[in-house]
Amino acid sequence: MLKYAFKKYLFRLLIFSICIAGLSFALQRFFPAYASPALPFLILFFFIIILFTHYLLLRGLYKKDKKFISNYILATTIKFLSYIIFVLVYLVLFKEDRILFTISFLILYLLFSIFEIYTTKREQKES
Repeated sequence: MLKYAFKKYLFRLLIFSICIAGLSFALQRFFPAYASPALPFLILFFFIIILFTHYLLLRGLYKKDKKFISNYILATTIKFLSYIIFVLVYLVLFKEDRILFTISFLILYLLFSIFEIYTTKREQKES
């Protein structure tokens, strides 16, 4: 059941990420002054981190001992530490793109968080 749920989530996340990438491509193409050059890398970063942390959540949800809460705390900690490190490293290395990067990061964070909450709640109801 874990593999099926993970593959289903992977497919949904991939479709969602492709839609977000399409929107960001259009933003970079038509309004380049308002788009950070790091936008494609941000989408890839969110995709990888959210996929990994969701796997931890699913593993806690489908185990016999039901360690969902422990896995949720672990996944959230990993996610936030990854976000903080990524943002700090980028802001130190690329000082000229601070504002657009920060705005792009926050918007993507909001969109991917909404997606993650919606799909996690849906997965809990199905199990």
